[in-house]
Amino acid sequence: MLTAQEYDSAARPARAIEELLDVASNGHLLLALIARNVKVRYKRSLFGVAWTMVQPATLLVVLTLIFSRAFAPRASAYALYLAPGLILWYFFAQTTSLIIGEVAAGTELWRHVRMPKTALAIATTCTGLLNLGLATLPLLIVLAFAHVPLGVALLTLPVTAIITATFALGLALAIAAVAIYFPDAANLYQMLLIPWMFITPVIYPRAILPLQVQRLVTLNPMALFVDAFRRPMVDSTVASPATFGIMIAIAAATLLIGWLVFTRCADDIPYRG
Repeated sequence: MLTAQEYDSAARPARAIEELLDVASNGHLLLALIARNVKVRYKRSLFGVAWTMVQPATLLVVLTLIFSRAFAPRASAYALYLAPGLILWYFFAQTTSLIIGEVAAGTELWRHVRMPKTALAIATTCTGLLNLGLATLPLLIVLAFAHVPLGVALLTLPVTAIITATFALGLALAIAAVAIYFPDAANLYQMLLIPWMFITPVIYPRAILPLQVQRLVTLNPMALFVDAFRRPMVDSTVASPATFGIMIAIAAATLLIGWLVFTRCADDIPYRG
Protein backbone atom coordinates (compact mmCIF):
# COMPACT_ATOMS: atom_id res chain seq x y z
CA MET A 1 0.00 0.00 0.00
CA LEU A 2 1.33 3.43 -0.96
CA THR A 3 2.07 5.89 1.77
CA ALA A 4 0.70 9.46 1.59
CA GLN A 5 4.16 10.77 0.73
CA GLU A 6 4.57 8.30 -2.13
CA TYR A 7 1.11 9.14 -3.46
CA ASP A 8 1.79 12.85 -3.47
CA SER A 9 5.09 12.36 -5.25
CA ALA A 10 3.47 10.22 -7.91
CA ALA A 11 0.60 12.67 -8.37
CA ARG A 12 2.88 15.70 -8.77
CA PRO A 13 3.03 16.84 -12.41
CA ALA A 14 6.25 17.52 -14.26
CA ARG A 15 8.05 20.55 -12.85
CA ALA A 16 7.55 22.56 -16.07
CA ILE A 17 3.79 21.85 -16.07
CA GLU A 18 3.54 22.55 -12.36
CA GLU A 19 5.20 25.94 -12.86
CA LEU A 20 2.85 26.76 -15.73
CA LEU A 21 -0.21 25.91 -13.63
CA ASP A 22 1.22 27.91 -10.74
CA VAL A 23 1.67 30.96 -12.98
CA ALA A 24 -1.85 30.58 -14.43
CA SER A 25 -3.36 30.56 -10.93
CA ASN A 26 -1.41 33.65 -9.87
CA GLY A 27 -2.52 36.18 -12.47
CA HIS A 28 -3.14 38.74 -9.72
CA LEU A 29 0.48 38.39 -8.63
CA LEU A 30 1.75 39.05 -12.17
CA LEU A 31 -0.39 42.19 -12.43
CA ALA A 32 0.92 43.36 -9.06
CA LEU A 33 4.53 42.76 -10.14
CA ILE A 34 4.00 44.65 -13.41
CA ALA A 35 2.43 47.56 -11.52
CA ARG A 36 5.35 47.51 -9.09
CA ASN A 37 7.87 47.58 -11.94
CA VAL A 38 6.17 50.59 -13.52
CA LYS A 39 5.92 52.47 -10.21
CA VAL A 40 9.52 51.77 -9.25
CA ARG A 41 10.79 52.84 -12.68
CA TYR A 42 8.96 56.17 -12.73
CA LYS A 43 8.57 56.97 -9.03
CA ARG A 44 9.74 60.53 -8.28
CA SER A 45 10.77 60.89 -11.91
CA LEU A 46 10.27 64.40 -13.25
CA PHE A 47 9.85 63.26 -16.86
CA GLY A 48 7.95 60.04 -16.11
CA VAL A 49 7.51 57.77 -19.12
CA ALA A 50 9.71 60.08 -21.22
CA TRP A 51 12.66 58.22 -19.68
CA THR A 52 11.62 55.23 -21.77
CA MET A 53 13.06 57.04 -24.78
CA VAL A 54 16.08 58.70 -23.19
CA GLN A 55 18.73 56.01 -23.68
CA PRO A 56 17.66 54.84 -27.17
CA ALA A 57 17.15 58.47 -28.24
CA THR A 58 20.62 59.43 -27.04
CA LEU A 59 22.16 56.49 -28.88
CA LEU A 60 20.06 57.39 -31.93
CA VAL A 61 21.51 60.91 -32.04
CA VAL A 62 25.08 59.70 -31.62
CA LEU A 63 24.80 56.98 -34.27
CA THR A 64 23.06 59.32 -36.69
CA LEU A 65 25.85 61.87 -36.38
CA ILE A 66 28.47 59.18 -36.99
CA PHE A 67 26.89 56.99 -39.68
CA SER A 68 24.28 59.06 -41.53
CA ARG A 69 26.64 59.96 -44.39
CA ALA A 70 28.16 56.50 -44.63
CA PHE A 71 24.79 54.79 -45.06
CA ALA A 72 23.00 57.58 -46.96
CA PRO A 73 23.04 55.71 -50.31
CA ARG A 74 21.09 52.81 -48.77
CA ALA A 75 19.11 54.73 -46.13
CA SER A 76 18.60 58.37 -47.05
CA ALA A 77 16.56 59.23 -43.94
CA TYR A 78 19.01 57.38 -41.72
CA ALA A 79 17.62 58.48 -38.34
CA LEU A 80 14.14 57.26 -39.28
CA TYR A 81 15.64 54.00 -40.54
CA LEU A 82 17.71 53.51 -37.40
CA ALA A 83 15.07 54.28 -34.76
CA PRO A 84 12.74 51.24 -35.09
CA GLY A 85 15.57 48.71 -34.97
CA LEU A 86 17.26 50.51 -32.11
CA ILE A 87 14.07 50.60 -30.04
CA LEU A 88 13.42 46.89 -30.53
CA TRP A 89 17.04 45.96 -29.80
CA TYR A 90 17.03 48.07 -26.64
CA PHE A 91 13.85 46.29 -25.50
CA PHE A 92 15.42 42.88 -26.12
CA ALA A 93 18.76 43.64 -24.48
CA GLN A 94 17.26 45.39 -21.45
CA THR A 95 14.58 42.75 -20.85
CA THR A 96 16.93 39.78 -21.02
CA SER A 97 19.52 41.52 -18.83
CA LEU A 98 16.94 42.45 -16.19
CA ILE A 99 15.51 38.94 -16.04
CA ILE A 100 18.93 37.35 -15.59
CA GLY A 101 19.79 39.92 -12.91
CA GLU A 102 16.50 39.42 -11.08
CA VAL A 103 17.01 35.68 -10.83
CA ALA A 104 20.42 36.27 -9.27
CA ALA A 105 19.02 38.91 -6.90
CA GLY A 106 15.92 36.88 -6.03
CA THR A 107 17.75 34.22 -4.05
CA GLU A 108 16.85 35.73 -0.68
CA LEU A 109 13.29 36.52 -1.77
CA TRP A 110 12.51 32.95 -2.77
CA ARG A 111 13.76 31.69 0.58
CA HIS A 112 10.94 33.53 2.33
CA VAL A 113 8.14 33.97 -0.22
CA ARG A 114 6.17 31.23 -1.95
CA MET A 115 5.67 32.31 -5.57
CA PRO A 116 6.20 30.94 -9.09
CA LYS A 117 9.88 31.12 -9.91
CA THR A 118 9.11 32.47 -13.39
CA ALA A 119 6.78 35.23 -12.15
CA LEU A 120 9.46 37.92 -11.99
CA ALA A 121 10.70 37.04 -15.47
CA ILE A 122 7.22 37.14 -16.99
CA ALA A 123 6.38 40.42 -15.25
CA THR A 124 9.64 41.97 -16.44
CA THR A 125 8.90 40.88 -20.02
CA CYS A 126 5.39 42.35 -19.87
CA THR A 127 6.77 45.59 -18.42
CA GLY A 128 9.31 45.69 -21.24
CA LEU A 129 6.51 45.30 -23.79
CA LEU A 130 4.68 48.21 -22.19
CA ASN A 131 7.82 50.35 -22.39
CA LEU A 132 8.33 49.28 -26.00
CA GLY A 133 4.83 50.46 -26.82
CA LEU A 134 5.42 53.78 -25.07
CA ALA A 135 8.65 54.24 -27.03
CA THR A 136 7.06 53.32 -30.37
CA LEU A 137 4.12 55.74 -30.16
CA PRO A 138 6.26 58.93 -30.29
CA LEU A 139 8.25 57.41 -33.15
CA LEU A 140 5.06 56.88 -35.14
CA ILE A 141 4.13 60.52 -34.53
CA VAL A 142 7.55 61.65 -35.78
CA LEU A 143 7.20 59.44 -38.87
CA ALA A 144 3.78 60.93 -39.59
CA PHE A 145 5.16 64.48 -39.34
CA ALA A 146 7.99 63.41 -41.66
CA HIS A 147 5.34 62.36 -44.21
CA VAL A 148 6.42 58.73 -44.13
CA PRO A 149 3.50 56.68 -45.51
CA LEU A 150 2.02 54.63 -42.69
CA GLY A 151 -0.58 51.98 -43.49
CA VAL A 152 -2.13 48.73 -42.35
CA ALA A 153 1.34 47.20 -42.17
CA LEU A 154 1.58 48.82 -38.72
CA LEU A 155 -0.88 46.21 -37.46
CA THR A 156 1.97 43.67 -37.54
CA LEU A 157 4.02 45.66 -35.00
CA PRO A 158 2.31 44.15 -31.92
CA VAL A 159 2.73 40.67 -33.41
CA THR A 160 6.45 41.19 -33.97
CA ALA A 161 6.83 42.68 -30.49
CA ILE A 162 5.14 39.69 -28.84
CA ILE A 163 7.24 37.22 -30.87
CA THR A 164 10.42 39.08 -29.86
CA ALA A 165 9.27 39.14 -26.22
CA THR A 166 8.67 35.38 -26.33
CA PHE A 167 12.17 34.82 -27.68
CA ALA A 168 13.66 37.17 -25.07
CA LEU A 169 11.87 35.43 -22.20
CA GLY A 170 12.97 31.97 -23.31
CA LEU A 171 16.58 33.02 -23.85
CA ALA A 172 16.76 34.85 -20.53
CA LEU A 173 15.31 31.87 -18.64
CA ALA A 174 17.87 29.54 -20.22
CA ILE A 175 20.80 31.83 -19.39
CA ALA A 176 19.46 32.48 -15.88
CA ALA A 177 19.31 28.72 -15.32
CA VAL A 178 22.98 28.41 -16.27
CA ALA A 179 23.83 31.43 -14.10
CA ILE A 180 22.32 29.68 -11.06
CA TYR A 181 25.34 27.36 -11.09
CA PHE A 182 27.85 29.49 -13.02
CA PRO A 183 27.32 33.19 -12.14
CA ASP A 184 29.88 34.25 -14.75
CA ALA A 185 27.31 33.31 -17.41
CA ALA A 186 25.44 36.54 -16.67
CA ASN A 187 28.57 38.65 -17.19
CA LEU A 188 29.46 36.73 -20.33
CA TYR A 189 26.02 37.41 -21.76
CA GLN A 190 26.45 41.15 -21.15
CA MET A 191 29.72 41.02 -23.08
CA LEU A 192 28.15 39.10 -25.96
CA LEU A 193 25.30 41.60 -26.32
CA ILE A 194 27.69 44.16 -27.83
CA PRO A 195 28.99 42.04 -30.75
CA TRP A 196 25.49 40.55 -31.17
CA MET A 197 24.12 44.04 -31.80
CA PHE A 198 26.75 44.67 -34.47
CA ILE A 199 26.07 41.41 -36.30
CA THR A 200 22.38 42.35 -36.30
CA PRO A 201 21.41 44.97 -38.92
CA VAL A 202 20.38 47.53 -36.34
CA ILE A 203 22.65 50.45 -37.21
CA TYR A 204 23.34 49.56 -40.85
CA PRO A 205 21.19 48.37 -43.79
CA ARG A 206 21.57 44.68 -44.52
CA ALA A 207 21.89 45.55 -48.23
CA ILE A 208 25.43 46.91 -47.73
CA LEU A 209 26.67 43.42 -46.88
CA PRO A 210 27.90 40.94 -49.50
CA LEU A 211 25.18 38.51 -50.58
CA GLN A 212 26.76 35.53 -48.82
CA VAL A 213 27.04 37.49 -45.58
CA GLN A 214 23.40 38.57 -45.92
CA ARG A 215 22.41 34.91 -46.01
CA LEU A 216 24.43 34.23 -42.87
CA VAL A 217 22.79 37.20 -41.14
CA THR A 218 19.39 35.58 -41.63
CA LEU A 219 20.54 32.82 -39.26
CA ASN A 220 20.53 35.46 -36.51
CA PRO A 221 16.99 35.49 -35.03
CA MET A 222 17.27 39.12 -33.96
CA ALA A 223 17.96 40.10 -37.58
CA LEU A 224 14.56 38.67 -38.53
CA PHE A 225 12.79 40.38 -35.64
CA VAL A 226 14.41 43.77 -36.26
CA ASP A 227 13.64 43.65 -39.98
CA ALA A 228 10.00 42.69 -39.35
CA PHE A 229 9.63 45.51 -36.80
CA ARG A 230 11.33 48.10 -39.02
CA ARG A 231 9.58 47.41 -42.34
CA PRO A 232 6.10 48.75 -41.49
CA MET A 233 7.60 52.04 -40.30
CA VAL A 234 10.22 52.55 -43.01
CA ASP A 235 8.56 51.46 -46.26
CA SER A 236 5.07 50.34 -45.16
CA THR A 237 5.71 46.69 -46.03
CA VAL A 238 5.57 43.52 -43.97
CA ALA A 239 7.73 40.44 -43.70
CA SER A 240 6.49 37.43 -45.65
CA PRO A 241 4.20 34.85 -44.00
CA ALA A 242 7.06 32.34 -44.26
CA THR A 243 9.33 34.71 -42.33
CA PHE A 244 6.71 35.16 -39.62
CA GLY A 245 6.35 31.39 -39.47
CA ILE A 246 10.11 31.01 -38.94
CA MET A 247 10.08 33.76 -36.30
CA ILE A 248 7.23 32.11 -34.40
CA ALA A 249 8.93 28.71 -34.56
CA ILE A 250 12.23 30.13 -33.26
CA ALA A 251 10.53 32.06 -30.44
CA ALA A 252 8.35 29.12 -29.40
CA ALA A 253 11.27 26.67 -29.43
CA THR A 254 13.45 29.08 -27.43
CA LEU A 255 10.72 29.62 -24.84
CA LEU A 256 10.08 25.87 -24.54
CA ILE A 257 13.76 25.10 -24.03
CA GLY A 258 14.23 28.01 -21.63
CA TRP A 259 11.15 27.06 -19.65
CA LEU A 260 12.12 23.40 -19.36
CA VAL A 261 15.72 24.17 -18.37
CA PHE A 262 14.83 26.92 -15.90
CA THR A 263 12.01 25.06 -14.14
CA ARG A 264 14.24 22.02 -13.80
CA CYS A 265 16.82 24.14 -11.96
CA ALA A 266 14.49 26.62 -10.25
CA ASP A 267 14.17 24.69 -6.97
CA ASP A 268 17.91 25.17 -6.45
CA ILE A 269 17.68 28.99 -6.58
CA PRO A 270 17.01 29.58 -2.85
CA TYR A 271 20.10 27.57 -1.97
CA ARG A 272 22.45 29.45 -4.30
CA GLY A 273 24.01 32.88 -3.98
